[in-house]
Amino acid sequence: MLRIIELINHKNHYLEKFYSLNESELLNFVKGDFDNLEKFYQTREKILENIRYIDNQIDINKIDDTAINIENKRGLREALAIKDEYVNRILAQDLEVLECIESTKSAIIRELQEVQHNKKAVSSYKLKTFGSKLSEKA
Repeated sequence: MLRIIELINHKNHYLEKFYSLNESELLNFVKGDFDNLEKFYQTREKILENIRYIDNQIDINKIDDTAINIENKRGLREALAIKDEYVNRILAQDLEVLECIESTKSAIIRELQEVQHNKKAVSSYKLKTFGSKLSEKA
């Protein structure tokens, strides 16, 4: 039982790292700075790999109910409550990240459409010479 609590606490450590990474990068995204986007996603994926590994180590079926005492139950409840809190915060952050990305994507699409519209307008005003030459005498 203590091993499971230890693993959940270790998982919480990685969830905290994940949360902190999101928090710092979200500040950049709000400012419109997406320069670190690729590194951000790579780092998140590495943290998620560690979390998946820990999850594979936790085998709930091996818990011996007789080995669970009040102290272990309390430790397990606390660890799971912390995990749930991080998961909820991370989900909220991810929604904010997606909102920032979607907003920026929409702004870029509008800007591209405006540029395309302006190109059409400029091209319709181009001077057309019909083979006539100006007289240099004038």
